[in-house]
Order: sequence, then C-alpha cells, then structure tokens
Amino acid sequence: MSKIWDKLIDCQDKIIQTFDERGEEINEPLMGQFNQPENGWLNRVWANKDVRRMHIDVVDVRESKGLWMMHVCCFPVLTNDAPIYGFDVIAGKNKMTGAFHDFSPSPDPDHPMVKWYEEAVADFVPSKKRELPEWATNIFTTSMIAASNVNSEEEADTIIDLALANLDVWFDSVGEYTGNSTTDMIIGAQNYYCHNQQQNPHTPRVMKSLGLAEADVELFCTDALFPKIK
Repeated sequence: MSKIWDKLIDCQDKIIQTFDERGEEINEPLMGQFNQPENGWLNRVWANKDVRRMHIDVVDVRESKGLWMMHVCCFPVLTNDAPIYGFDVIAGKNKMTGAFHDFSPSPDPDHPMVKWYEEAVADFVPSKKRELPEWATNIFTTSMIAASNVNSEEEADTIIDLALANLDVWFDSVGEYTGNSTTDMIIGAQNYYCHNQQQNPHTPRVMKSLGLAEADVELFCTDALFPKIK
C-alpha cells in the first residue's frame, strides 16, 4: 500500500465532490474520447454561472508504471477577472515527484484573490523547490507552490490541504468578480495562460511515458488540456 497514493486518491475524490456540488458536469465535444476510466485515464469537466470550465484529468497507472498523475484547472467566465485555479501532481509510490499549485493572474497580478492566495501559502516552504522555466514564470505568481521530491507525509498533507482549502475559497470568492472585466480582456488573458501552458514539454513527455498513445497525447495536450478560446 502507498500512503501517498491513498492521500491523493482521496484528494481526487474530494475535488470531484466539490465540482459536483459547485457546478454541473458538461460534455465537451473533444473530451469524451479522453475520458477512459476503464483504461486509467479520467477526464471530466463542469461549469457554472461564474466558472466556465472546471477540469480534472487523472492518469492512474500505478499497477503498470508505478505512477499517478492529476491535473486540476478552473477558469472563470469571460467577464470575470478572478485568477485561474491550478493544482498538478505526479507521484510514485513513496513520494510526489512534483506538486504545483497557484492562483494565476488573469490578468491582474494585484487582484484581491491573488493577494489572498499569496498570504495563504506564505508560511509553506517546500523542502525542495522546483525551479520554473520561462513559460511558467510568464503566467504563475511568484508565490506558486512548486515542490519536488515530496517524500514526507507531513509535507504531502500540507500541500494537499492547502490545495483543497484554497479551492473552496476560490469558489466562495469567484462570483464576486463576474462582470468585472471585458470579454476581450479575459479572452486575451486566458488564451495567454493556455498558450504558455502548451509550451510545457514535460506534460506530453510524461503522459507518453505513462503508456498513453502518442497521437492521443498530442491531440489532448494541444486541443483539450488547455484549449484556447477562438
């Protein structure tokens, strides 16, 4: 048994429960082909009046590859300048090899929710911090949690607890900012976020290493994981 995996699967279940409570599940045209829970690949999307996209993506190949990966991202509607919620984890049996969490400006780095997030995570210092490439520093806050080699239960618990608690606060707060900005500005900001996320070479590389079909991964990472608004 793996305590890290048990904690993360419980986290996954809590996020899905939150999405069920906070939104209504929707069927994105492209996403259906990538929702293959019977093959260890979960992709589901929800929305509500203030959040246009709540997405959870889990690749569970614990038995075949000894790895588990989760991506969670929430985008406000296109008149809402609240930050984008993100939480990503990849974990082996005994440690998180990477864990990332942020309220990413969209577009305002001085937004009240960004400032709240920065204070909420200020006391957490990863035992090993992951240095971020340019595409990431373009879009994430300087307070982003970017942890590597998380092999203690205490640190793993702290990251998971922060991500879950902050998700609740994000949902409690996001509706205050609907109608706060123009559609053109938010489309530009969210597309900039997606463009930079698409520059991440690590995501498709890891997904292919987990045994997912190369053609599926390329299409998923380009058009489904961070789809730009056209």
